[in-house]
Parts: sequence; structure tokens; C-alpha cells
Amino acid sequence: MTKVILRGSLLSLACAAACLLAGAAKGGRSGDPLLFPKDDFTVETRTVKTSAGEKKVTVRFYRHIPYVANPVDRDYQSLDVIVPIKVDEAAVDAANAPILLTIGVGGYMSVNNARSAGGGPAGGGAPGRGGQGGPAGAAARLSGNADLALAAGCVVVSPGCRGRDNRAADGKYFGKAPAAIVDLKAAVRYIRHNTGVMPGNPGRIVSTGVSAGGALSALLGASGNSRLYDADLEKIGAADADDSIFASACFCPITDLDHADMAYEWMYGAVPTRSGSLVDQELSRQLKAQFAEYQAALNLRGKEGFGIITADNYAGYLLRYYLIPSANRFLRGLTDEKRRGYLARNPWITWTDEGAAFAFADYTARVGRMKGLPAFDDLAMAQPEPGLFGTATADARHFTDFSLRQASGDKTARIDGGLRTVVNMMNAMYFIGRGNGGCARYWWLRQGAADNHTSQTVIANLAVSLENRGKDVNARLYWDAGHGANEDPEDFIAWIGAVSGPI
Repeated sequence: MTKVILRGSLLSLACAAACLLAGAAKGGRSGDPLLFPKDDFTVETRTVKTSAGEKKVTVRFYRHIPYVANPVDRDYQSLDVIVPIKVDEAAVDAANAPILLTIGVGGYMSVNNARSAGGGPAGGGAPGRGGQGGPAGAAARLSGNADLALAAGCVVVSPGCRGRDNRAADGKYFGKAPAAIVDLKAAVRYIRHNTGVMPGNPGRIVSTGVSAGGALSALLGASGNSRLYDADLEKIGAADADDSIFASACFCPITDLDHADMAYEWMYGAVPTRSGSLVDQELSRQLKAQFAEYQAALNLRGKEGFGIITADNYAGYLLRYYLIPSANRFLRGLTDEKRRGYLARNPWITWTDEGAAFAFADYTARVGRMKGLPAFDDLAMAQPEPGLFGTATADARHFTDFSLRQASGDKTARIDGGLRTVVNMMNAMYFIGRGNGGCARYWWLRQGAADNHTSQTVIANLAVSLENRGKDVNARLYWDAGHGANEDPEDFIAWIGAVSGPI
């Protein structure tokens, strides 16, 4: 990117002035434990690779700042702030720039801010094809989202947070759900608390993350100002401030966990595992039936008069609005010779002047099944998700009625009400479905078409739920790309500038 983005709003300036006046009226903020240390920084220079060539970005780097007054562990509940002050020889005033909040969570594990470099690969990662083992052309030669954002004049905030692996000296766990989202909300509150003190526009916070980080980005965007988290936020001494955000970017989000097993069987139930065998078809059928009930209950209306999306017509919806467009972008971007070679290797795709055509079953067979059954709340509780919903004394526990019943042999077993609340607190779809007033307006959703870590219905349901509620959604799949792919990073940065609006 060659253009410096300097965004903001008159409203944010007014809020900043009000905040400073309020502080003065109370005798100043010198004793405020959550005051941003504006004079405690180092000046550093980093090289950022853009499509227009390398850029030298000079930044002010603020490290390891606690964002809560009563941290359980400061190494996790602290953040870095990186402020661009010069791009090549051009000075940058980032006082009212958008703020990119990078969520570096993977596998719902913790992020140790004391050990992080700050502003590295979190939140979309270095561009590429994810798990497909090959570069995505020019995109693979670009810097990651955070560095590209700095080169465009944005402020980058990289928070640590607790995760399912955190364990104290006494053996107790202290990062199980909902700790991660509580910490991220506290980080947002810290930014807003420091309006007018910390560089950047707190009214233009854009979160971004990959996989579990993508799910947390979606949750942060959907659950703004929900009272469900108040007690947890108060306990750690979070600022008394707004925790809604302006926009959410979610790369391959592993979300809607309480329905993810159903969705996975709908998509991959008839696809053999890597060993070549099918999963238990009776259990798969039961989960497929549950998915059909769930999808019908969502009552989601598709684009362009498609009608209500159901389990019966979902394959057609994915083909029309996600998979065929993705394949067409990819194939039309190839030379004639390379396209002929690709189609020869993939005879299940038909190519004409009108574009690609293929059957959904052929597509899922090509992608293949990655996980067993259940895919997330697995009976052995070896997947990350049962560990996410553990307790202080139990590393993992089942979080769906289906798996609890299969594991216990009790066909009437149900997860308890307290756990159900926690599961809701970790699901962006829960808040979107209830019309949460603090839901972000702008959304950037991306996933690899060959990503078999979760069903493609998960990201599509997220997109349609938001679209049905009037949100601005930019969603697409990357053809043949796997988990964690990010093939249009400069478009993402340009999108931030476009939705942020002029000063």
C-alpha cells in the first residue's frame, strides 16, 4: 500500500475532549492504574513488504502494558501498542487513525504478552495458502496484516490473553472459558478508557484473528456491551467503558461450537477419513438430523431472493454464492496453459465460457474429511474445544448434550445451566441471533475453500446472520486454500480505510 490512511471522526475528538475535562474535574488521572503510559516507548524501524515495494516504517513501540487493574497474571493480561510516526520519509499523524486489534490466539490457547514480539503474525497472519502447502502468488511475498496496517498509518494493538492451557502453581486452571473473551473485552475497554491519551481512534477499532482467534474476533464483534460479562470484567478490574468495536475481521473462525459437530457431519458425514474408513454412520445421521433442526430454527434468508436456507438447499447456496465464485476467480486468474493443466488434474470440474461447474459431493470428496466424530466435542475430549470448557480443577468437559450422552451412556443427560451460559458466552451466533445492540457494523470474513477444520456452513451462517440484520459483510472463500489462508491482505487494509470514512 502506498497511501497513508488517516481516519477518525469529529465525534471521537469530542469524546476525547470530554474525557480529558472529566479527568481534570476529578483532580487529574495521575493515580489511574489504567492510564496509558504515553511517554514510555522505544522508536523502532521495520521493513514492510507491499505490492508497491518495500517501505520503511518508523514506529513508537509501547510494550507490555497491563490493561486491567487486578490481573490474574500480568504476562497475559497486558498489551503492546505500535504507533506509526513515519512511512519512508512521510510523517504520519496517527492520533485519529483506525486501530487494528490483532488477536493472536490459536487453538484457544493463551497468548503471553511478555514473550510476544508485538504486531507480528497475529490477526490474519502472513499472507498465503494456509495448510495447502504453497504460496498464493504475490500475496505470499507481502508482509502480514499488522505490518501492512502500520504502513497504511493505522495503530496496531496486540493484547495477550488467558487461554485453556493456563495453569497456576497450585495446579488450578485460570484461563478456561470465558477468560479469553473477557480479557479481549478488557483490552477494548482500556483503549476507550484512554481516549485522547493513547494514539488512534477508539471509535474505529477493527479486530482480527485466525481460527480460534477468528472466532474470538467474531465474538468480540458480536457481543459488544453484553451484560453477561460484567461480573468477570469487574473481577479483574477492567475499565468501566464501552467494549463494542467498529469492525471485525475473521479468518476461518472456529465458532458456533455447540452446533459445529452437527454442521461437520452435514458436510463430511459421507466422506471417508484419512484412513479411508467412514465414521459411525448412525451417529453421523443423528447429528445431521440435529443440524437440519438447528438450521431451520435460524430462519436465515439467503441473498437475491434465494429464500430460507435449509439443510436441504444449503449445498446449492454454498455453490452459488461462495464456491463457484471462488473457483471462477482462481481459474480466470490462470494462464490458458495453467488452466488446462489444472482442469486435467481435476476432471470433476467442468469449465465453459460461463465459468466453473461441479457437484457439491465431488467438492467435499476433493477436500476430504480431517476430523473424527464428533469433530469438536469428541468423546475422548482430546480436541481443543472440550479443554476450552474445562474448570479450575478439570482440564476438559463435554459441552454438548450429544457427546455427554454418548460418553456417559445416559440418553437423558444434559449439560448444566452454568456451562450452557458459558457456551453461549463463547458463541458469536448467540449474540447475533438475539440482536445484540453492540454488534459491530462492518465484517470481513475469509476462509479457504479447502479448509476442512470446520464446515463451510459455519462461516456462511455467520455471514447470512449478519446480512439479515443489516450489517455490512464482505465474505469470500479462497479456492484450494487451507486453514489460515489470507490471500488478499492489501484489500483488507484498503477495506479498513474505506469503511472508516474521512476525518
